[in-house]
Amino acid sequence: MLEKIKEIREAMQQELQTAESAGQLRDLKVKYLGKKGSISELSKSMGKLSPEERPQAGQLVNELRCLLEENLEAKQKEIAAKAMQARLAAEQLDVTLPGAPVKMGTKHPLTLVVDEIKDIFLGMGYTVAEGPQVELDYYNFERMNLPADHPARDMQDSFYIDARRLLRTHTSPVQARVMDQMRPQYPIKIIAPGAVYRRDDDATHSPMFHQVEGLVVDENISLADLKGTLLNFVRQMFGEDREIRLRPSFFPFTEPSVEVDISCMLCGGEGCRTCKNTGWIEILGAGIVHPNVLEMSGYDSEKVTGFAFGFGVERIAMLKYGIDDLRVMFENDVRFLQKF
Repeated sequence: MLEKIKEIREAMQQELQTAESAGQLRDLKVKYLGKKGSISELSKSMGKLSPEERPQAGQLVNELRCLLEENLEAKQKEIAAKAMQARLAAEQLDVTLPGAPVKMGTKHPLTLVVDEIKDIFLGMGYTVAEGPQVELDYYNFERMNLPADHPARDMQDSFYIDARRLLRTHTSPVQARVMDQMRPQYPIKIIAPGAVYRRDDDATHSPMFHQVEGLVVDENISLADLKGTLLNFVRQMFGEDREIRLRPSFFPFTEPSVEVDISCMLCGGEGCRTCKNTGWIEILGAGIVHPNVLEMSGYDSEKVTGFAFGFGVERIAMLKYGIDDLRVMFENDVRFLQKF
């Protein structure tokens, strides 16, 4: 047995030295460690030895197995290193060639506009608030002074999930949620940007679009504060020579309510096709927060007042960048997006 172990050891070491490929190493592993391999056969024949011979023979067989495994691993690393060196020597690398250009991405125009809006209002002391896009009917409508039988609900064709939940039709629910969190504390100065959903789809409407709404709650808030805030925003967004005008309107959650127009940036108010020869372009809706909305949020409408406003980000982007079809902003056409 001892003589046989010695012979296998010598043969194994000689074959390892002459092996030059990973395939030859695999064959050697099978030859010596496989089910019918030489070392495996030695282990099977241990039972034929006397009790006195088994310990020494068993130790030698185990040492032989460990030696083979260690040598196979070392030889495998040596062969892999040689192969790598051969590949590197064969490759020709011209270090004078220019590097491959890295294509830089740009922000989407809607992202650019939202970022600019945030910067403007953060500069005026506002904070940014967010809320869920799958909203409760209670927050989306009832807390905005729109009970279940209110006809103004028909103005917002909605995507309902079930009887109680829907995809929010505006970001106004964020205002109610913020007032719930803050009451009875004030002042509140927030903007709420985010995606909203309505069943509209044409050149100026999309089933999914983006809004930014603002809310201020404090003592002695008036329509003059609202106008000054919006004038400051419009001039920072569209230029210092812009003017605004307020027209009476109706929104269930504000009273009084106004539509806000800006002087046309193309004709300077003289009249053109863009402004339909009026010199003005409608841009957003706003108003003084309705007392019912304040009361439902736990605020004393005799003590505090507020104003709210809301506008579509897509409309701002269309005016700012001269885009005539809202849908191109959602088509992912690289030719369009590269302009920004």
